[in-house]
Amino acid sequence: MYDVLIVGAGGAGLSAALSAHQEGAKVAVLCESYPTRSQTSMAQGGINAALGNVEEDSTALHIEDTLKASGELGSKKMITKLCEDAPKSVRWLESIGMPYSRTQEGKIAQRRLGGASSMRACYAQDFTGLKVLHTLFDQCLKEDITFLNEKFLLNFVVEENVVKGVTCLDIRSTNVELYQAKTVIVATGGYSALYYGFTTNTNQSTGDGIAAALRAGAKLSNMEFVQFHPTGLKKSGILISESARGAGGKLVNQKGERFVDELKARDAVSRAIYAQIEEGNEVFLDIRHLGETFINEQIPQERKLAITYAGVDPVSEMIPIAPVAHYSMGGIQVDSEMMSSIEHMFAVGECASSRVHGANRLGGNSLLEIISFGKMAGHNAAILSTSSDYVEPSEKQFDSDKRFIRGVYNFTNQIDFYEKREFLGKICYRNAGIVREDITLKAVLSALRQMQREFPFMGLGDRSTTYNTNLVEFIKFGNILELGEVLLVNATQRIESRGAHYRIDYPQPHKSYKKESISWKEDGTLCADFKRVTS
Repeated sequence: MYDVLIVGAGGAGLSAALSAHQEGAKVAVLCESYPTRSQTSMAQGGINAALGNVEEDSTALHIEDTLKASGELGSKKMITKLCEDAPKSVRWLESIGMPYSRTQEGKIAQRRLGGASSMRACYAQDFTGLKVLHTLFDQCLKEDITFLNEKFLLNFVVEENVVKGVTCLDIRSTNVELYQAKTVIVATGGYSALYYGFTTNTNQSTGDGIAAALRAGAKLSNMEFVQFHPTGLKKSGILISESARGAGGKLVNQKGERFVDELKARDAVSRAIYAQIEEGNEVFLDIRHLGETFINEQIPQERKLAITYAGVDPVSEMIPIAPVAHYSMGGIQVDSEMMSSIEHMFAVGECASSRVHGANRLGGNSLLEIISFGKMAGHNAAILSTSSDYVEPSEKQFDSDKRFIRGVYNFTNQIDFYEKREFLGKICYRNAGIVREDITLKAVLSALRQMQREFPFMGLGDRSTTYNTNLVEFIKFGNILELGEVLLVNATQRIESRGAHYRIDYPQPHKSYKKESISWKEDGTLCADFKRVTS
């Protein structure tokens, strides 16, 4: 048994692990794959902090920019906490080896990202997330923190609204395992894989921790808000970082016309690009004028990605781009201590709705959140674990999940769920993505619910019991169907446009919806409501 069990080994999970370990807790990190493969590595642009290096910047401006981006759905209290802690978080990373890019004076280099009023994002070329992840993982190895790799989360063990541990699938053997813990931190990432084929995320971003939390009785918040990044490569969706636009990259159509301020908030830029594409235009990111030396020194990864996945060299050619799903603002609702509505269950990072992003995340704040709030979640979980008695759970959940896995092997394979996954990604992108309206949202919801009914007929093609990725992907598809329903119900009920949620039938925000959406399940039935944002 562990004092603190962390599910997810990205930046949020590793930050939490280090913090809990520092408090003397017995810590383990449970990971579907391996830590260095987490989605954190895809965050390229930077981590926000008003360090005082730029005269026109301040913590107050950072707070103001974040509140503005949130579409009035951010909590000023939580945003203030995040922004005030930012310099400390950046310096803490530096103290454990984060290799930031530097100015000629030796200061941490900073760049401006979209929606920011100043050069605030601290970066390491365009590998910031990757360097953050490796720095944290190296530190975890030094501290000899336990990692439980290749364990896929099935469910949380919850009794009398207190979490007691998790059940998981050992991917190597397909055995169901039970891990008990005094506290659990969920750090499993977001759900942008709903938009399969149209996302910068990996296909693993199916919101597994959020879906399991919903089944366990936790409340979710703001699930309809998904941020679309303006510059994914047109054919693959692979991210071309905002750092390219922050450095002076231009967005143009095939006529060479610029049609939007490139450093507006991401939702506005994505809609402008989408409108150009709907009119029959092609859209490109042009960084040729930055020069080969600058590109190789400051944004080398963007050049490599464009050459490898689009067949164009941005030193001499424009990069074909399209907006794609990038970040999910919604997730498990948590309080100011990162505690969910289930006692002893914390959540942090993209899987959590901590009321700092609201309707639209400010670029550069996600890496900040996983460090600042990750450390806070780890600290709070560790302290709670030392002050609480632990009563062992029954094996009810464990036995149920073993029966489920055995049962999946007996499902018929009449319907190919891979085809359904691809179809769902297409219709969600077209009808529940950058632009939305009532009739198409309801059509997608109807199609998704039909897939839920057909799920028992989408059995396995591979019935092996060793490294059965077909089994894991099947369960993940079930999770994304569960969360897709929540997103679509919330998006249908939010009869307005706000942040990343844009309704062409209701293009303006409405004061009646200056509220968080809240979702939960009662006896297996999805319930939804709106609640005013607390200060």
